[in-house]
Amino acid sequence: MISVRGLTLLSRSGYARCRWVYSSLSSNSSTPLLEHSTHFCSPVQSSKEVLGCRVYYSWVSNVLNTVGQQAQFQSSSIVEEQLDPFSLVADELSLLANRLRSMVVAEVPKLASAAEYFFKMGVEGKRFRPTVLLLMATALNVPMPRQPSVAAVDSLSMELRTRQQCIAEITEMIHVASLLHDDVLDDADTRRGIGSLNFVMGNKLAVLAGDFLLSRACVALASLKNTEVVSLLAKVVEHLVTGETMQMTTTSGQRCSMEYYMQKTYYKTASLISNSCKAVALLAGQTTEVSILAYEYGKNLGLAFQLIDDVLDFTGTSTTLGKGSLSDIRHGIITAPILFAMEEFPELRTVVDQGFDDSSNVDSALDYLAKSRGIQRTRELAAKHASLASAAIDSLPENDDEDVQISRRALVELTQRVITRTK
Repeated sequence: MISVRGLTLLSRSGYARCRWVYSSLSSNSSTPLLEHSTHFCSPVQSSKEVLGCRVYYSWVSNVLNTVGQQAQFQSSSIVEEQLDPFSLVADELSLLANRLRSMVVAEVPKLASAAEYFFKMGVEGKRFRPTVLLLMATALNVPMPRQPSVAAVDSLSMELRTRQQCIAEITEMIHVASLLHDDVLDDADTRRGIGSLNFVMGNKLAVLAGDFLLSRACVALASLKNTEVVSLLAKVVEHLVTGETMQMTTTSGQRCSMEYYMQKTYYKTASLISNSCKAVALLAGQTTEVSILAYEYGKNLGLAFQLIDDVLDFTGTSTTLGKGSLSDIRHGIITAPILFAMEEFPELRTVVDQGFDDSSNVDSALDYLAKSRGIQRTRELAAKHASLASAAIDSLPENDDEDVQISRRALVELTQRVITRTK
C-alpha cells in the first residue's frame, strides 16, 4: 500500500497499487485465479511522481507549500478516520440493533428472554456482517434516474436503503440462530465472553430460541417481496444445515480432505455473507456481473475469516476468543492447520484416525503442528482469499462518488482486519 494514507484518494480503491484480474482455472472450475495486470503504476513510481510534484510546488512558493502541507495533513487525518469501517456505519448499526431487539420480542417471556440473549447491549458483538452489508450497499450505489423532484429521488434512495438494512437484520438473525444451534451441538458453555444460552437456560430453550429467530428472519424476508432474494437466503439456511451435517458425519477420508474442509467451511461460514452481499446488489438493481462480484467478495471474506478463526483456536486464549481454545480439536473437528501439518507429517494421520478422546492424542497432534508450517500455511491461504475479496471490490464499475469510494476502501480495509485480527 502507498505509505501516505492520504494519497489513497487518487486510486479506485486502497489496493489499486496492484490491479488484479480474474481468469478461469479450467472450463469446469468455478475457482477464480488471480493474475497480475500489466497496466498499473508501481507504488514506488507513483510515490516518486507525487514527491516530484511536491518539490516543484515547494520551488514555486515556500509559503504555499506550508499551507499545502497543513491541508494535506488534515485531509490525511480525515481519510484515516473514514477508513474505520465500523465507524462509517456506526449510526446505522445502532438503529439496526434497536430494531433487532424489537423484532425478537415474543409473547412468552422465557422465549423472548432467550431470543434476545445475544442482542442485548454489551453482548451483541461487533456486528461484523451487518457492517459488511451496509458498506456494500453504499459501495454499489448507482445514481437514480432523473425524477420530477429531488424529493422523489430521496424517497427512492431511502426506500432502497431501508430494504438493504433489512437484509443486514435478516443476516444477523440467521447468524445468531446458527450460533445458538451450534452451541447445543458442541455442548459449548461460553459464547462472546459470557455463558452460552444452552449453558444458562438449557438445550431445549436454546434450540427453540434459534428456531424463533429463523422464523422472524423469514417474516422479514417475505416482506421484501423479491423472489430471487428470498431464494438466495433460503439457500443459506440449507447450507448451514448441510455444513453442520458434513461436520458431524465425516468419514476418515473426508476428515483429512482439504477440499471437503473448504466446502464445509463455505456452507457453514461463507455462504451467509456471500449470498447476503449478492442480495444487497440485487435489491439495488445491479447487473449480474456486479452481483457476482459482490458475492465473490463475501465468499472470500468469509473463507478468510474462518481460516483465521481456525488459527486462533490453536494460538488464542479463552480470554481473547471468548471461548475455550483448542475447542475444535477437542471435539474431533479437523481444520486447516492440522490438515496442512498432515501433509508434512503423514504419520499425524494415524493420530487423527484414533480420535481425540485421549488427551495424549491432542498433545501429539499439537506437537506435530508445532513442528510444521500448518499455522503459517493457513494464514497464507487466508491472505490469498483476502486478496481475492479485495480484487472483487477493485473490479467494480468505476464511480466518482466520494461515499462510494470511501465505502469500497473500507471493504478492502476489512479484508486486512480479518486476516490480522487476534480475536
